[in-house]
Amino acid sequence: MDLEPADEIPVRLSVNGEKRELTVEARRSLADVLRRELGLTGTRVGCETGVCGTCTVLADGDPVRACLVLAASADGTSVETVESLSPGGELTALQKALAEHFALQCGFCTPGFLMLATALIRADEKPDRERIREHLGANLCRCTGYTPIIDAVESVLRDAA
Repeated sequence: MDLEPADEIPVRLSVNGEKRELTVEARRSLADVLRRELGLTGTRVGCETGVCGTCTVLADGDPVRACLVLAASADGTSVETVESLSPGGELTALQKALAEHFALQCGFCTPGFLMLATALIRADEKPDRERIREHLGANLCRCTGYTPIIDAVESVLRDAA
C-alpha cells in the first residue's frame, strides 16, 4: 500500500486502558495524536527528534518516544501515558518521591521520567543505582542534574522491598 502523508488511516489503540478508534493522517506522530486528538497533554513534546525523551510513553509496556512513532504504526498497541499513573487523582509512590526529593524543578521532563521509571520498576525488581542512572539517562533534564530523580526512584524501590 503506497501512502501519501495526508492519507488517512484507521487506528485502534488502547490508551490508558480505554479502547480508542481514530482515523489519523499517515504522517501524524503518536505524540501529536495523544495530545491533540485525545487531549492527553501530559505527553510533552520537546525536541521532536527523539533526543530529549519528554514524550516518552509506554507501548505494550515498553518505553517509546511518542514523537518518533507514527500513530498509524501503533495500531493495535496498548499505550500508557503519564495520565494513567494516577487516574483517581491520588499520587503514586513514585510521584510523591519525586516531590519529596525535590526532583521536579521546572517539570517539563517529569512525564518522561515517570514513564521511564515506571517501566524500570515493573521490569527489574532490584536495579542498582548505576542501572537506574543508565535507564533514566535516556531522558534529558536541564534543571535537577539527575541525582534527585535517581534518589527518588531508589527510595521507591527501597520502600517496596
